[in-house]
Amino acid sequence: MNKSKLGLPIGTTLDRFIKRKEEEFSYATGELSQLLRDIALAGKIINKEVNKSGLLDITGGVGGKNVQGEDQQKLDVVANIRFTRALKNGGMTCAIVSEENRKIIHLNPNCRYVAAIDPLDGSSNIDVNVSIGTIFSIYKRISPVGSRVREEDILQKGTEQVAAGYILYGSSTMLVYTTGRGTHGFTLEPSLGEFVLSHDSITCPENGKIYSINEGNFYKFDPWVREYIEECKQNQLSARYIGSLVADFHRNMMKGGIYLYPNTEKDPNGKLRLLYECNALGFIAEQSGGLATDGHQRIMTIQPETLHQRTPLYLGSAKMVEKAVSLIPATL
Repeated sequence: MNKSKLGLPIGTTLDRFIKRKEEEFSYATGELSQLLRDIALAGKIINKEVNKSGLLDITGGVGGKNVQGEDQQKLDVVANIRFTRALKNGGMTCAIVSEENRKIIHLNPNCRYVAAIDPLDGSSNIDVNVSIGTIFSIYKRISPVGSRVREEDILQKGTEQVAAGYILYGSSTMLVYTTGRGTHGFTLEPSLGEFVLSHDSITCPENGKIYSINEGNFYKFDPWVREYIEECKQNQLSARYIGSLVADFHRNMMKGGIYLYPNTEKDPNGKLRLLYECNALGFIAEQSGGLATDGHQRIMTIQPETLHQRTPLYLGSAKMVEKAVSLIPATL
């Protein structure tokens, strides 16, 4: 039987894998492990919702906007409810910050962990059956357990993450996560209803042949970005852009590539959210051998100032990211 680097067979359930990882930490109490299980449970529920979305009236917009001013999709609301409920019922989370909520969601003050989450990334693609995903990031609170969560518990650098991951709802449903000891992928086995180990200790190629960017904004990008895109074309790299951050990142991590979401005149601070998108994927990228930067500094070293802070993002294969940012003028 094919064995993982931990000595566990490929096909090991997520629960068993988490248990084995927990045994590696002498100080583990089981709370983080249960929190990861809660997220996996919510992911299974959302998977079922996504799979039947063409049969039920749960696609399209709800007529409102989220805190970012973006049109809310029905499945955005559904996913937000499901994850909030799962984390609340699991009892291991003291607070949640979500893309769909303006303020902190306060849960059990006696818990040690805070969750930052994008419940359904790329949900506008659900109507046309394109891959979408969930992104999550977990931090240990700073304030005393038992007290009300403060913003300082949420506004932590990505380097303080204790775990991060994503769930990709595509041709198969995958949960990929890290706790700082490599990146591991689990595929949902529908007949069992279990996530099983399918991609152990994922390694992102240091170079690749794919670049992912919305070229419709080409003339809105800074000159150095346009120069990099032109170099990609001259070197006959493949342009691949789904419009679902999770799906684009997952493909590039597995095959080798770079994902770029620069700032523009319209969005001078970038558009992706630092806390629950960029930090999580930055952690995963680094744990698989890749890089993540805003163009000037490592994504995970940026000090967040607001819950829904935005940032430019360049992540993926290390050499590709290094090449892209090497073109940035010193005056920028």
